[in-house]
Amino acid sequence: MRRLFTAACLLGLMGPVTAEDPKPKPNPAATKTNLASHGRHKLFLKRNEDSKHAGEVVFLGDSITEAWEGQKAWKEFADFKPVNLGISGDRTGGVLWRISDGKEIENLKLKAAVIMIGTNNVGGHSPEQIAGGIKAIIDELKSRKPEIKILLLGVFPRGGRGDAVGDTKAIPAAKLHPAIKKINDIIAKYDDGKSVFYKDIGGVFLDADGGLPASTMPDYLHLSGKGYELWAKAIKGDLEKLTK
Repeated sequence: MRRLFTAACLLGLMGPVTAEDPKPKPNPAATKTNLASHGRHKLFLKRNEDSKHAGEVVFLGDSITEAWEGQKAWKEFADFKPVNLGISGDRTGGVLWRISDGKEIENLKLKAAVIMIGTNNVGGHSPEQIAGGIKAIIDELKSRKPEIKILLLGVFPRGGRGDAVGDTKAIPAAKLHPAIKKINDIIAKYDDGKSVFYKDIGGVFLDADGGLPASTMPDYLHLSGKGYELWAKAIKGDLEKLTK
């Protein structure tokens, strides 16, 4: 009887017994997306196989990064032996797979990486999830290329002052703007001053009133030739420091 009383007292102090909390669900923005069948992925592997000693700076991202190709401003990076690994429509999970299982950077002698990814995740993932996906990319890069320096760019601004923009789902600018700000507020903290360096260059694309002019972003998302010139100018000095 005494043992039962003691046990009852202990249970009372501890509160009601409940089932164990379920395991947290994996972050969908940090879950690898297999792009093995994508044409550009295959192109990357072939290109990098043919130039095993080239490629000191890699640009990782989506269509905004992919469109560097053909831009006059791309020549600003010639001395860095740049490699463009942008794929239109890509998200954090795709980039994560491409630098790990996809082996897109395996043969590259990298000194630095430029990351600008996450805008295609908006609407499907929360800012916290997107930031977690970006962190997973950073960790994977550092694991595979321990000496690499990473220039982490804030997600670029997008959307007009009130227009609905997006991919398959229209996302009101009123929701886009705070979401992108939240993502950037979180990933800014990944800057450790040693191997990861955060920089938000979004302001260079805006006009005096804080809007996105057609001269830099004709569709409120993708950059014009002038936009790429602004991007190149904004980070060239940083790459010079990171690749010394």
